[in-house]
Amino acid sequence: MPFSAVEIIAHRGASDDAPENTVAAFRLGWEQKADACELDIRLTKDGKIVAIHDSTTRRTAGVTRRVSAQTLEKLRTLDAGSWKGAHWKGERIPTLEEVLATVPDGKRLFIEIKCGPEVLPEMERVINAAGKNAQRHIIMGFDFAMMTQARERFPHSPLFWIASPRRWSCGKRPSADALIMKAKSANLDGLDLDRRFAMDEEFVSRVKDAGLKVCVWTVNEVALARKLSALGVDGITTNRPLFLREHL
Repeated sequence: MPFSAVEIIAHRGASDDAPENTVAAFRLGWEQKADACELDIRLTKDGKIVAIHDSTTRRTAGVTRRVSAQTLEKLRTLDAGSWKGAHWKGERIPTLEEVLATVPDGKRLFIEIKCGPEVLPEMERVINAAGKNAQRHIIMGFDFAMMTQARERFPHSPLFWIASPRRWSCGKRPSADALIMKAKSANLDGLDLDRRFAMDEEFVSRVKDAGLKVCVWTVNEVALARKLSALGVDGITTNRPLFLREHL
């Protein structure tokens, strides 16, 4: 596969340069020529979906508030940008609607669910309200049981299962066949794999021959990105979309 055919996905937006999971990071990701942006979502106390990775606001807002125990109004009072630098002071934790509104024509989002299935009804409402191109966005999660529920609610949306060798039972790294079997059992469309998987050409080919897409996270080094591109992966998630774009 030519390097140019690989999709460059901005991890939490252009998170090497801007505060992750903020509107500023996503806008910068588009400016840095990302094909897609990835974000993490959680549900607030009052049933709103916000973009944030951690279960609390301590790391990115400097005060410890559990996201699920806060209303959207309370979360919006927090400064989610200053930790990255004074230039970003005043950036807020955005809603999923606000992130969807940044997506240019021809681009898409990889939406990672960080909470449980309770988010699915509101997620369906928000995505459907986003318009006719909403089905192009990828829905992802580590929780396999939740992804099977997501398939029932989103029968026409691309769904990817996120897998990491660290989370696999018995301390064993799963084979391509094991990953394929599990993903296919839930009628999922792709795998989003930790970069620590020992992937070779046969591994990637087996997954793709099974009709599944293959993306890899989080890759910031040119050498690894080139290797994965040569193996034929479909997408590379990176904190540095412009940097990888220029080198691939």
